[in-house]
Amino acid sequence: MQKRWNILTADKLKTDTLQQSLKINAVICKILVQRGIETFDKAKDFFRPSLTALHSPWLMKDMDKAVQRIITAFNNNEKILVFGDYDVDGTTAVASMYQFLKMIHSNLDFYIPHRYREGYGVSKAGIDFAKENGFTLIISLDCGIKSAELISYAKEEGIEFIVCDHHLPDEILPPAIAILNPKQKDCSYPYKELCGCGVGFKLMCALAEQMNLPENAAFEYLDLLTTAIAADIVPMTGENRILAFHGLIKANKNPNYGISALAKLSGLVKELHITNLVFMIAPRVNAAGRMDDARKAVEMFVAKTEDEALHYAEQLHSDNTDRKEADKSITEEALSLIQENKEWIDRKSTVVFQPHWHKGVVGIVASRLIEHYYRPTIVLTQSGEYAAGSARSVPGFNLYEAIHACREHLLGYGGHFAAAGMTLELEQVDAFREKFEEVVSSTIQPELLVPEIIIDAEISFKDIRQSFYDIISQMEPYGPENLRPVFMTRNVVNSGYSKIVKEEHIRFSLREKNVTMTGIGFGMAGKFHLLEQQQPVDIVFTIDENEWNDTKSLQLRVIDFRPAQP
Repeated sequence: MQKRWNILTADKLKTDTLQQSLKINAVICKILVQRGIETFDKAKDFFRPSLTALHSPWLMKDMDKAVQRIITAFNNNEKILVFGDYDVDGTTAVASMYQFLKMIHSNLDFYIPHRYREGYGVSKAGIDFAKENGFTLIISLDCGIKSAELISYAKEEGIEFIVCDHHLPDEILPPAIAILNPKQKDCSYPYKELCGCGVGFKLMCALAEQMNLPENAAFEYLDLLTTAIAADIVPMTGENRILAFHGLIKANKNPNYGISALAKLSGLVKELHITNLVFMIAPRVNAAGRMDDARKAVEMFVAKTEDEALHYAEQLHSDNTDRKEADKSITEEALSLIQENKEWIDRKSTVVFQPHWHKGVVGIVASRLIEHYYRPTIVLTQSGEYAAGSARSVPGFNLYEAIHACREHLLGYGGHFAAAGMTLELEQVDAFREKFEEVVSSTIQPELLVPEIIIDAEISFKDIRQSFYDIISQMEPYGPENLRPVFMTRNVVNSGYSKIVKEEHIRFSLREKNVTMTGIGFGMAGKFHLLEQQQPVDIVFTIDENEWNDTKSLQLRVIDFRPAQP
């Protein structure tokens, strides 16, 4: 698939000034300036994130109300229910809050709604469970901000809510005792990008302070919080970077038994990085809710022994194996369906439907299809008497608005710029497909249908030294707004030793002037002919450290390459 290369620029004066103060490679200074790090002090805060730089939790609107209500519940020995969503952010938030409160208060339980029986967020079944079992206070985590009607229902039943959420609030807020959400218009909390688990962490910090608990009481769960930050794809800036930096230290030195068990089952033998949390830990936690019941994810995180955690981790691991099999088979079916309907291939959108597809993986399949046909994509399956599904967009295209424009064919829909879900009558699927294509084709900018590679800087092979890599490595943890730096080098040639491995990948051996670098390009065998021509090519890559027989060396992880441009 052809890709657009976009090389970022930076203010030269700011870059030069920063280099004078930091005394490091100018390319690294350029990248820092691109990311808003323009002074020595900002660079110090970036490279040495300190927990002392975290904001006071009391700056968050309603924090005093939330803390006071919880302390009242403690004093009155009320039953408290910790309620959270079924994804990584929700389950880690519930596990953290539950264990924290359990140190102080025993009259406690937690509740995770079933993805298919109850749906996303606060559920009537959850409130009924609280009513039937005598709970008078519910603390909702990673959900609740949009549950005005259900929280009103709970209030009528004598159950009060504290909402800890990070999703954008609607105009009408739920009638909760306290709403902790830095995205509220009138909340003065300085950092707006916390995940749901992060908002819960702030509540724990305030409670610890108010109740004179040990200073590190809330920090015991930083590895769970870091897992949520990684999985929820929130910006890796500000407080998220500080928390993730220290959470990774905790995850490697003294991990939660659940994280340790999943790392073991994933085959991880080296230290945990954010990428491991995103690609090894998070999918297994999410698989519990996708394929079965996410409650066992919380049971794993709150386990008191390694053996108990491993018991639940094995169930999650099995769910993830089932998820991968469903994901693979449905993706193959969907690709065949597109090929069979030739008129769909040149469309600006994809909408596919099969009644037997597993509802838990349709969002993942939509993302997979975008890897083949780069365009807004919707995958539908049958749910009861209706069709239901998930949509994924390409960067820059407002998916939610496009679906909103098709609302005449839908029973319900929700989501945001990049992802959405919808329900419709079975007989409306074809009409919805045509309408969605009409809307997308008339509104999408042509360049958005070509994948874009954002390149941080152009460098020479001679720049790629261990000292350069060591500083780049200190830019971790990586995530949105602080991604792993991507580099470009022009006019490199095949040394003659590049080859195809395992039929689909390229093992590169490339030379620029008198410097040779090796690297790997996954899934690039189809472009190997460009190297065989022995003509110069331009390459885009990240830098990795390869370890073989106790020897470390730097190698390139090639993202794309093309004939050298003049």
